[in-house]
This record gives sequence, structure tokens and C-alpha cells, in this order.
Amino acid sequence: MHPTLTFETAYMKTAPKGPEASVPNLTGMENMQNKTAFYLDEDDEIYEAYGKLTNSYPYRDYTCYTRECGIHPVKTAVLENEFLRAVFLPEFGGRLWRLTDLKAGRELLYTNDVIRPSNLALRDAWFSGGVEWNIGLIGHTPLTMEPLFTARLENDSGMPVLRMYEYERVCRMVYQMDFWLDEGGAFLNCRMRVVNHNPEVTPMYWWSNMAVPEYEGGRVIVPAESAYSSGGGSVYKVPVPVVDGIDISCYRNIPGQVDYFFNIPEDAPRYIANVAPDGYGLLQYSTRRLRGRKLFTWGNNSASARWQEYLTEEAGRYVEIQAGLGKTQYGCIPMAPHTAWEWLERYGAVTLSGRSDSFEEERERLTAMVRDEAGETLEKTLKDSHGWATKPGEVIYRGSGYADLENACRVRRGEEPLSPHLDFSSEDERQTPWRIFLETGHFPSADPADMPADCMADDFWYEMLKEQADQTQSTVSPDWHLLYHLALNHMARGKSREAESCFCESIRQKENAWSRYGLASLLCLEGREYERAVSGMEMGLTERAGDLSYVKEGFRVLARCGGYDALIRVYEQLPKNVAAESRVVLEYITALYQTGRYKEAYELLTADGGLVVADLREGENSIVCLWRDLRRALHMPEEEVPHVFDFNAEGRHS
Repeated sequence: MHPTLTFETAYMKTAPKGPEASVPNLTGMENMQNKTAFYLDEDDEIYEAYGKLTNSYPYRDYTCYTRECGIHPVKTAVLENEFLRAVFLPEFGGRLWRLTDLKAGRELLYTNDVIRPSNLALRDAWFSGGVEWNIGLIGHTPLTMEPLFTARLENDSGMPVLRMYEYERVCRMVYQMDFWLDEGGAFLNCRMRVVNHNPEVTPMYWWSNMAVPEYEGGRVIVPAESAYSSGGGSVYKVPVPVVDGIDISCYRNIPGQVDYFFNIPEDAPRYIANVAPDGYGLLQYSTRRLRGRKLFTWGNNSASARWQEYLTEEAGRYVEIQAGLGKTQYGCIPMAPHTAWEWLERYGAVTLSGRSDSFEEERERLTAMVRDEAGETLEKTLKDSHGWATKPGEVIYRGSGYADLENACRVRRGEEPLSPHLDFSSEDERQTPWRIFLETGHFPSADPADMPADCMADDFWYEMLKEQADQTQSTVSPDWHLLYHLALNHMARGKSREAESCFCESIRQKENAWSRYGLASLLCLEGREYERAVSGMEMGLTERAGDLSYVKEGFRVLARCGGYDALIRVYEQLPKNVAAESRVVLEYITALYQTGRYKEAYELLTADGGLVVADLREGENSIVCLWRDLRRALHMPEEEVPHVFDFNAEGRHS
């Protein structure tokens, strides 16, 4: 059977992600990598915290989703031959959603029965299942819920190729993913290419995250004798497979949520596999560039079960096996200027006959099976494919307009365009104010009642904003909209004094909730003038009471500044639909507790079987801590944490 590539519409159970937030998340997110001590050897070569960021600016988050799913159309791209059917979701970061072994009639990946956003990614919204392609920032990619450019072409063997690509705005890098099936081939080929077009060394991050079924009696096999793990705020090495008396390769033995980054020797093939008790499962292997492999499990306790239930409906449990450019996810790795990195990944079925209780025995058997194919043969395939991989394809679906705008800037600077074989033309209108700015030299004003222009953070735009502000200053005061964006750019570069001045001047020029939010966030982050921050934030919230995303960000600022009385005042004036949103309710309950209104808070928290928060953050223990604190305040007896509130899968309560 000659492989085929088709573009179809599937009808799937999804909860819409909603619009982007009206303001960027300036106060940041919980990220374990940003506050970790390292206890490693001098030859481990871990780029500790290199490339870490406190927020995802200039991206704006997706925070307005709910947990209510319905049947909606979803675009798919399907590669198929007689051995495999691979289903991709171009609208969701190019996720590889299904990989079906047609001969065995079995699924190799964990495919969720819902696409239900939850707060686990850099921009909040994320969903479990399939293979996620993560680039740019430490954590789930900022593009995980975004449509990618999607094209088709043929390789030199006449096989149809699915191409997906985009421009990542923080690292300012282009990435390209080419997928194909060989005629008679039982593995999916994934040819990856990332390009640093910049004139400086740039932190680079890539991890391919595979959700796979959590088999009862299943095992992860990887060619490693040690791994990097973390706990208690530190990173350390552990032996593989036995850690503290537990064989962690058999993941159902692992009690709590944990990562293991396997330390693969330089001369070993790059692979990882998840096998069921009958020896059948998924094998992923790659060329040498993709150095790291990882196991993530939610663990096996009450909170672990709660997380698994929370992320799905009836699809069951999963673990993640991952493959990355670095040895761990505790930092990025430096990528030289004007450099392209390429590698090839393959995904397919493996069967180990005559299972052994010994991890070491199975590791040696699988390593021997993979070594030849994952060595020179695979590297040659990668090299031989370079010619067609830098040729244009026929675009089927369009992505964002940010690369097209960047190319216009590059023309202005006399630079070569980004990856000229890729068509970045787009119907995206979010960049329109910045195009006007580029063409006219004047940043367009806006009505403060409307959402401001999208955020930009490149040095090119920063210099243009500063230049116009300086030129305008000599004649009239700069426009509030210009000053707001200049303040955000100052803030992103740690220039707090300049940012504060611009936010204040923006408000003086025209009262606006946007600079109120920015100024309050700045003061909050610096830990000063909390009363001023709370006062300004309350004014902004009063003006934007019907804007759910603004309310959620504003409440976060008020809570961090201890502005609980103000939060209660604002909450009691919110429209009903905003006041009923689960995160807003949780912030209100917390404010009631902090102001001594314990009984009201407890009744709200436990009403209707217990509050279920749609955007509970991974690692967030706010609900269980609040439940315990309220019971203590009300002199209630100690009890086990109700299952509905128990999300502390690590097993430690703060």
C-alpha cells in the first residue's frame, strides 16, 4: 500500500479554549525549575536554570475555558500505510493524537476521550494525550493550543510528507516538523528542524512528550544506569532501576508524582519504550542530537488518581515518556547564532517476547535490537533527506502572522528572511497595529475601553517605541497606548523605574485599566507600596468587571498584595457570569478566609460536593490548604482530605 496523506474534519468532544487574555500574565507562574538547588557531579553538564523565565510575555494566556465539553469539529491530518495510521491535530500545536498499529489492531499512544483545557502549560491551557512537540521555553510549549502552518509535499522517494511549522516568539526561532511513512515501513518518521536566525547565542529547549497507557504491570525501558530526579527543592542523581528500594522502571510501583531524566551514555542508542506485560508497546528512537529521555508519572496515591480523573472522562490513566535535546528540563541548552539543528525521530510498535523480571536483561535485549537501526542508518536517512526538507510545500492551513511581521522587520534591517522555503503569509490580524507602526513610524492610538494591541517584546520594537516616545516628548505628551507598550517592554527587561514612569504617564494621559494592571503588577513583584498597588488594581477591576481574564489576573495581584478587602468589594459587584467562574470563586473564598469570614468561606468551598476549579495549576495546593485552614479556624475535627480537593500528588502538604 502506497502511503497516503489526507486532511479531514473529525468531530471530537472538546471544551473550547476561549479567547486570549486581555492582559499578559506579568506576575508569573509557579515553576519548579526556577527555584531549585542542584547537587550533581562536575561531569554532568546540566545547564542549571539556563534560559529560565518567570512568565511567558509577550504571549497572553488562555484562561477563559471551562470544563464543559461538547462535540466540535477538529481539523486533522492523517498519514496511513498498511502498518500504521497517524492522526495529527494541526490546530493544537500539531499534536500527534493517535498512532494505530493496524496489523495488531492496538493503539500505541494514550489518546484522551476529551480535549479539555487545564492549567498545566506556560500559557495556562493544556490537555493530556498524544505526542506534544515542546519548543522554546521550559515546560509545555506556548504553542500547544495554537494552529500551526500545515503543508504537504513529497520526499525524494515519492512519499507524501506532512509538514507543520511556526515561529516561536520568545526565542525568535523557526521550527519545522516533517512527518512521513515509508512504503512498507512500520515506523512513523518525524524529521525535526529548528533554526536560530539570530546573531546571538540563544537558549534552546525541545522535548517530545509522549502520553502512553499506564499498563498494569507495564515497564519503561531505556539504555541508562542512572537518572536525574528532584524532590524537596533539589536535583540529584539516582541509580536505575532501583531507587529507595523501588524498581522505578515498573511505574505502577512509584508512590508519588515524579520525573526521572535518564542519563544515557554517549555511546548508547537514543531510545525509550513503554511495554505492556505481554511485551507489546511503543518504541521511540532517534538520531544522536535528541540526547535526553524522561519518565513522568503522576504516581499511585489518592491525589494521583484525582489528577488522572481530572484530566479525562473515561480514557483511563497514562504516564509520559519523553525525548529532548538536553539531558534534563532543568535548563535550556545554548544554540549558536545562525545555526540549524536537525534530527530524526521514529515511533512504532515493539514486541519483547519472553518477558523478564530483570530491567537490566530487557534493557540489554532492546538495546541490541535498536542499536543498528538507531545508529548510522538513521543518521544517513536524516542527512539524505536534507535536500527535500528545505523545499517549499503546498500550504493547507495557515498559522500566525508573527513570522510574516518579523520578515517585514528583517527587510527593513537588510537581513535575510526566516527560512525562505517556508510560506509564512497569514490572515492573522493581531499584528495590524505593529504593521502600521512599521510602515508609518507612528504607533496607532486606541480607545482605552477596547483591548490594547497585542504585545511585542523584540529589541527592534523596543527601540522603535523608545524613539517615538522621545520624539513625541519634544512636542506633545506621548499617547497612553504607546506608553503602555513601552512600559511592558521596560518591565520585561527589568527596568522597573522606567516602566513605572511610563505606566504612570499613560494613566495621566488617559485613564486606562491596562496601565493600572501593569503598575499594580510591577509594585506587587517588587514587594513595595502594596496599598498603592491595591488601590490602582481595584480601580482597573471596577472598570473591567465584565472581562473575565482581566478579573482573574487582577485578583491574582490583589491576593499577592494582601488586598482581600478590595477583592471582596470588587467580587460583590461583578456580573453573575464572571462571579460564578471557579477560579474567581476560589479567590473570593480565600479572601473571606483571610478577613475572618470562616463560616461563609467553608460553606462556599464545600457546596455541591466541593468546588472544582477549572484552571487548577499543577503543583498548586491552594484548595487542600484552604480546606484544612478553614476547618482549623472553625475548630472542626481532623479528617482525611476529601478526594475532590486532593491534588497533591507528590504527597507533601504545605
